[in-house]
Amino acid sequence: MSNIKKAFQNGKAFIPFITCGDPDLSTTEAAVKQAVKNGADLIELGIPFSDPTAEGPVIQGANIRALKNGIDTDMIFDFVRKLREDVTIPLVFMTYANVVFSYGAEKFISTCADVGIDGLILPDIPFEEKEEFQPFCKKYGVDLISLIAPTSSNRIGMIAKEAEGFIYLVSSLGVTGVRNEINTDLETIVSTIRENTDVPCAIGFGISTPEQAKNMATVADGVIVGSAIVKFLEKYGKNAAEHIGEYVRTMKDAVNTCM
Repeated sequence: MSNIKKAFQNGKAFIPFITCGDPDLSTTEAAVKQAVKNGADLIELGIPFSDPTAEGPVIQGANIRALKNGIDTDMIFDFVRKLREDVTIPLVFMTYANVVFSYGAEKFISTCADVGIDGLILPDIPFEEKEEFQPFCKKYGVDLISLIAPTSSNRIGMIAKEAEGFIYLVSSLGVTGVRNEINTDLETIVSTIRENTDVPCAIGFGISTPEQAKNMATVADGVIVGSAIVKFLEKYGKNAAEHIGEYVRTMKDAVNTCM
């Protein structure tokens, strides 16, 4: 069993996203540990990139702050290696193809395996082009996480059949960011996914409140939240970790009501 699947063994999973190095890596470490302490089942770690095309202004801002502070990929690898001394839940990287290409795909993915990264999300790589990375992911045991969007339509089954780790179901069209309402027919998409795979499915993009988390957890196997968490880092900076921990606790409690 993939280590990622362990996140979904005990009911609905809550998955926070945190940009590495915003405002610094010691704050990222504290935020991750508070998230774990308060019930996070898996954590997405963002590697900052200068042109994060899937991200809205909140996470774009986090990328800019981290890059201005000199954060680079090697620093993040060293950070994860140290983090793994205390954190045992699954960890995945979310970043962009250029970060991997510029580092060297095999070197990047083998280093992921070496430091304890379980999966890789590349939102700017379509399913049809995943062979750029898939062989290295297979070789080193790092799950390449598939994304399914509302526009995937007749590709949903095809993507689901080859999915590994978990499926990232994008709730809405557009970029990441808090949304007041999510009106996509997610039930139908999840039904199609489940006809084609038993790989868990988690919904992300736009989720920020306990009510939204509960609603999404009734549809899927997990809930992903990014912008709402990054807002705490924007607002509180180095003092954000405890605020993030409390927020994670309330969101995990909401998700648990669907068990």
